[in-house]
Amino acid sequence: MNEIAPAPVKHLPDAQTVTTVRHWTDRLFSFRVLRPASLRFRSGEFVMIGLLGDNGKPLLRAYSIASPSWDEELEFYSIKVPDGPLTSRLQHIQPGDEIILRPKPVGTLVLDALLPGKRLWFLATGTGIAPFASLMRDPETYEKYDQVIMMHTCRSCAELDYGRELVEGLKDDPLIGEMVGDKLRYYPTTTRENFSHMGRITDNLTSGKVFADLGIPPMDKAHDRAMVCGSLAFNIDVKAVLESFGLTEGANSDPQEYVVEKAFVGDGI
Repeated sequence: MNEIAPAPVKHLPDAQTVTTVRHWTDRLFSFRVLRPASLRFRSGEFVMIGLLGDNGKPLLRAYSIASPSWDEELEFYSIKVPDGPLTSRLQHIQPGDEIILRPKPVGTLVLDALLPGKRLWFLATGTGIAPFASLMRDPETYEKYDQVIMMHTCRSCAELDYGRELVEGLKDDPLIGEMVGDKLRYYPTTTRENFSHMGRITDNLTSGKVFADLGIPPMDKAHDRAMVCGSLAFNIDVKAVLESFGLTEGANSDPQEYVVEKAFVGDGI
């Protein structure tokens, strides 16, 4: 009589296996995990992920899914906080390890939360580029918009590497390369290290420098749409700038000209 091998035991609730890890700087890393077969999400949404705490209870934080909705794996981009309850541990994960992933995606940075338009702005600082890493790789983004502008600001040049490498690879992507074409414009800036473009996103918008550098007209309520992801202070400042251009904040239930992700990951994670 043949013995039936026991099913593999998951040591964590809602566990998913880490497939790859890449450390970009001493403050930033990305990793990929297997995607639950039942998980469906819209590009730009986030899920709760984490590890077990010392008390045996799940320690979870909201993380935007950086991979597009069609990807067979889930990618995440994270900051490292030495004393952070979660990232002080999460930064040490290796391929084969397991993390907790609650498969209930939500979020406001989805295309359906915006009214139809011609030009789409992605405005992010630091790891806030994660949801846009998803949306920049989604065919629907280029089906809906004539032009997509990715503004990403970090302190140093090295902290821009994740986004730069992703953007540079899009035109050669076998799935969406032809769709991307010259529709995507990338405008990275730094705030502390000398770079070709410098300054905060808010300053580059209000001064008109980004429009001049890219050779495009200023924001227009009739045609421009925007998505914002960063710290709480950044979100508040950018909202004021967007509204000065006449744009109105929307949501899943009330599409308008711009949306903001409120489930930001703070510095104490």
